[in-house]
Amino acid sequence: METFEELLAESTRIHGHICAGQVIGVRMTIAALERIGIRDPKGADRKKLYVMVEIDRCATDAIQSVTGCSLGKRTLRWFDFGIMAATFVNLETGRAVRVVAREEARDLSAEYCPEIEDKYRRQLEAYRVMPLTELFSFQEVGVQIPVSDMPGRPIRRVQCSQCGDWVQDCREQQLDGGTVCRACAGLRYYTVLPGTSSTSPI
Repeated sequence: METFEELLAESTRIHGHICAGQVIGVRMTIAALERIGIRDPKGADRKKLYVMVEIDRCATDAIQSVTGCSLGKRTLRWFDFGIMAATFVNLETGRAVRVVAREEARDLSAEYCPEIEDKYRRQLEAYRVMPLTELFSFQEVGVQIPVSDMPGRPIRRVQCSQCGDWVQDCREQQLDGGTVCRACAGLRYYTVLPGTSSTSPI
């Protein structure tokens, strides 16, 4: 892989600005990949790597940048836990490590860069040099990834009996004896406006 500074520069370019979350995400990823035996995540090892992130914040962009994993490739999954953490899995060996950013690192940043008054800039600079053991906690974990969540072609496609949308990757549900999408099962995140339908032009 590239050096830390090269990876951080690319992550910053993709994210749009430099921030402490970028430093955390890049360092977290480098350390995790080393622990699970992934040396070339975007090349020779790209089909071996699977990542689960637990927060939709800056560090997630850094993780995606360094690993090359993404939602579209089905190699990156988001679990809405609100924790600055990610689990990295070597699909070939089964080895997995969960890395959590330590909350104490925020206060510890003052010990590494006391001359910087702005706390956000201080954290950004301190996280570059802080020992991994002070910045993160590491857990060896076991992960069972459902076949329907793995990369590759969809296992099946079924049509919702209520709205007609097609559902892939075993996300359908059973309701009143029929097969429905999650929206029609009551998990809709949107409201259909009056006078529109699935066939109305937008």
